[in-house]
Amino acid sequence: MSFPAGIAAMTNLAAQPSAMRLSEIIRVLETWAPPVLQEDYDNSGLQVGSPEKEVKAALVALDCTEEVVTEAVERGCDLVIAHHPVIFRGLKGITGRTGVERTLLAAIKQDVAIYAIHTNLDNVISGVNAEIAARLGLRELAILDAKPGQLKKLVVFVPNAYGETVRAAMFAAGAGRIGQYDECSYSLEGMGTFRPGEGTNAFVGRKGERHVEPEIRIETILHAPLERAVVQAMLKAHPYEEVAYDLYPLANNHPGIGSGAIGQLPEPMG
Repeated sequence: MSFPAGIAAMTNLAAQPSAMRLSEIIRVLETWAPPVLQEDYDNSGLQVGSPEKEVKAALVALDCTEEVVTEAVERGCDLVIAHHPVIFRGLKGITGRTGVERTLLAAIKQDVAIYAIHTNLDNVISGVNAEIAARLGLRELAILDAKPGQLKKLVVFVPNAYGETVRAAMFAAGAGRIGQYDECSYSLEGMGTFRPGEGTNAFVGRKGERHVEPEIRIETILHAPLERAVVQAMLKAHPYEEVAYDLYPLANNHPGIGSGAIGQLPEPMG
């Protein structure tokens, strides 16, 4: 089983000979398991420390406790990546009265950053459940309970000569992935009309005159957390001053997002 955006990426980070900015590590973690996939009750993300902090080594733990912070310091680690968040709800003070407060005080005093990656890592097929399944020897792994609202369709109208440029830009930003397939899209040729008004700088056409342009309607699918990146890439590649595009929420389930996992054993167990 492979983890192209997760464990493999973190292994590459660990192989780096020098310190890394914490924001770079967070970028890899959140590409693997976007924070928007966490459940409402959760509090994944950076809990202690600055994204600008230089990190030399990280300690990975199920829970970050005062003892874990001490171990991190002893091992020369200035970052703890924990599965469960230290902070689940708001704190009115950090006085050392509770275990959570003592953990936070220790981390702050020792300049140890804490990052939690909890239910968002539970909700990706390459996350926690995949590791458990791999240890059990399960094959053909699939999500047990898909998380709704994870897919959107982007439709954009592009002049014929720029269709491939815009399409490639959206693919490069992560659009067009369906299961193990990528660069998925659909195209339909037609005629677009528009009339440039005063103050416009039209790519084609004359002000005050209706223009008819041969265009391609391009449809592609995207994971909801990628919406901003895909739309920005599309707009940057598109030649028009004002771009006509639509975004639709889809009822389709994302095959890699949801809680739990189910798979097949290599042979029956009696």
